[in-house]
Amino acid sequence: MGEKITMGADGKLQVPNQPVIPFIEGDGIGPEIWKVAEKVFNTAVDKAYSGSKKIIWKEMLAGEKAFKQTGEWLPAETLQLAKEYLVSIKGPLTTPIGGGIRSLNVAMRQDLDLYACVRPVKWFKGVPSPVLNPQDVDMVIFRENTEDIYAGIEWKAGTPEAQKFEKFLIEEMGVKNVRFPGDSSYGVKPVSSEGTKRLVRAAIEFALEHNLPSVSLVHKGNIMKFTEGGFKTWGYEVARQEYGDKTFTWDEWDQLKKEHGEAHANEVQRKALSEGKLLVKDVIADNFLQQILIAPKDYSVVATLNLNGDYISDALAAEVGGIGIAPGANINYKTGYAVFEATHGTAPKFAGTNSMNPSSVILSGCMLLEYIGWKEAADMIISALQATIMRKTVTIDFYNLMTGATLLKTDEFGDALIENMGVVTDDFQLKQSSSL
Repeated sequence: MGEKITMGADGKLQVPNQPVIPFIEGDGIGPEIWKVAEKVFNTAVDKAYSGSKKIIWKEMLAGEKAFKQTGEWLPAETLQLAKEYLVSIKGPLTTPIGGGIRSLNVAMRQDLDLYACVRPVKWFKGVPSPVLNPQDVDMVIFRENTEDIYAGIEWKAGTPEAQKFEKFLIEEMGVKNVRFPGDSSYGVKPVSSEGTKRLVRAAIEFALEHNLPSVSLVHKGNIMKFTEGGFKTWGYEVARQEYGDKTFTWDEWDQLKKEHGEAHANEVQRKALSEGKLLVKDVIADNFLQQILIAPKDYSVVATLNLNGDYISDALAAEVGGIGIAPGANINYKTGYAVFEATHGTAPKFAGTNSMNPSSVILSGCMLLEYIGWKEAADMIISALQATIMRKTVTIDFYNLMTGATLLKTDEFGDALIENMGVVTDDFQLKQSSSL
């Protein structure tokens, strides 16, 4: 029963009416939030398509459950299933302590070459926020997922490997600014033209497809000239060389300014943007972390390297309610491989309490539904989530930050979402907002 999703010759997913989609329920609170999420997904799909479509869920193992049953944290069969069925979803996973795999999440991303970590960040009306205008935060982060610190190239201080590397740096490469030789650990940060360009390409394609105004290349190229600076340079090359008829870039503006003056450069930019061209710009990472607090409206799609993306994603999530409501996906747009995931941890001390917010995995499932072209079901869930929050019927994380709220268990929150499916209108949202 059920059929596989496949990648067509045209580079687009071919999705049957009853696709088989593997899932990993996750560790800690994973099983209880997954149980709720699956019920929400199934109900939304059934309602949106009047029973003509259905997801056939297929469990695959990773994490503690896999280790207990197979003796492996990430069985080869799981990776094979993720490849065979293309699209999958997972809850939070424990990182094994001691030797072996550093991170199960990283291992999956590297094996499947899931080069784009995609994190949409948008505020739901009524969600408690530490910032004054959270409604201005509406971004999609494209974080490079295979290079930079995720390459995991490190040597611990005092080991023969670190000593050998240090000797190579000092004696053969002429490096003179190792402050404490003999007492340093080392890490190597690979950033490639190919890795950069495929990520920026995905970000630009996404912005054009969704009619968004800009792509911002966030980097630290003022200090790391050839890695972070290379990311900026190669990103602009993609925009100019592959999307020149659809974009206008800040480096084009800079060149025009040098050749014809600032007034001319400004006029060309104004004309390009008035014609609907996508603006591709760049910003230094530390400045960007300031800008998302004081001018978030200036940014829509963001492309960045791994470490910057880690900081940025969590900082933005905090502005709209925290990682408990932050969805995420890891995608290879060429092969079609995609793993959607809850972005928070396993929260083991809350496991079995039926109290945690399942919104992260539910919204990640909405991303999955959109990815396979079932947007109607995704929109139904998102609309229901908005209504449920505005009615102040929430789990403990939001309950503690609201006044006059009703506390729900995890499964009760899922039931509330289902009850609110298909009945939410803009009028309802506007009427309810006055009481918040």
